[in-house]
Amino acid sequence: MKVTIELDCTPEEARRMMGLPDLTPLHDLYLSRMREALDGRVAPETVAAMMRSWTPVGDAGMDFWRQLFAANNGKSG
Repeated sequence: MKVTIELDCTPEEARRMMGLPDLTPLHDLYLSRMREALDGRVAPETVAAMMRSWTPVGDAGMDFWRQLFAANNGKSG
């Protein structure tokens, strides 16, 4: 037997229906810290430590972000 259910709802409605937490405040904080870092208001060492703690694969993840930012800034390594 196969049953198909189709729901028409917004992502917010789906999140609430499944009982998932609202991470909007955390997401907003993350974005504000990243903006501060990119604007130069946060020390580069702080950004590196922050990114290291957020990347799931450690140094390989840091290398990925470093290359991404370097490519966007027109700089190398």
